[in-house]
Amino acid sequence: MNNQTLEKLRQLRFYGMHDAFKTSLENTLKEQMTQDQFIHHLVASEWDNRRNRAIARAIKQASFRYSAFMEEIDYTLERGLDRNQVERLAALDFIRDNKNVFITGPTGTGKSYLATALGNKACQEGCKVLYANTAKLMGQLKIAKVKGTILGEFKRIERVDLLILDDFAMQSFDSQSRGIMMDIIEDRHQKKSTMITSQVPVKDWYDAIGEKTVADAILDRLVHDSLRVVLYGESIRKRKAKNENSYQ
Repeated sequence: MNNQTLEKLRQLRFYGMHDAFKTSLENTLKEQMTQDQFIHHLVASEWDNRRNRAIARAIKQASFRYSAFMEEIDYTLERGLDRNQVERLAALDFIRDNKNVFITGPTGTGKSYLATALGNKACQEGCKVLYANTAKLMGQLKIAKVKGTILGEFKRIERVDLLILDDFAMQSFDSQSRGIMMDIIEDRHQKKSTMITSQVPVKDWYDAIGEKTVADAILDRLVHDSLRVVLYGESIRKRKAKNENSYQ
């Protein structure tokens, strides 16, 4: 009968409950619990399993460039990173309030890492996240426009709770990219959050976007009520290389 129960749990895809029940058959855990406690244990195991799988799925769908975690952020480096500000962002109120976040600073100061860590935390809290290099995303959407699938791509981007645009304004926008970016920002304006990392200061984004009318429209929607993290200093990679050389 126990084998039949395990098989039914597997077929029902109650994998957490299946594993917990199977483990209980291999030890004396069941005998140590009341019926209520054992049922609670099985349900909690299924709950945890589904949550963990949902988080793993969300992280995979986010397409992060690399792994980054809030717990591993280094606050000892002198780069203008305020722990209190970062912890407030990690509370994710900006996503619930549909606010945008800008992380700017020189190359190598940890902008992408911070954005990814916040995105990872959002995934763990049940948010849908999409991470993309801005130039590559524009290229992909141009191809989608040629194929006639761009409306579906816009819908996919519009649905995510947090869109992370990395390396924004590193390349000047052409007319097609401006139109695509305008559509993305318009769809998300005051409905979803967008996080932008850039080596280019916010005041210079206007020139990178080009074409006055479109630049005004994009930046008006992006900048209004945004939160900003401004980093400074030398590349972390260069600092570490110097420190390693000094010990040799």
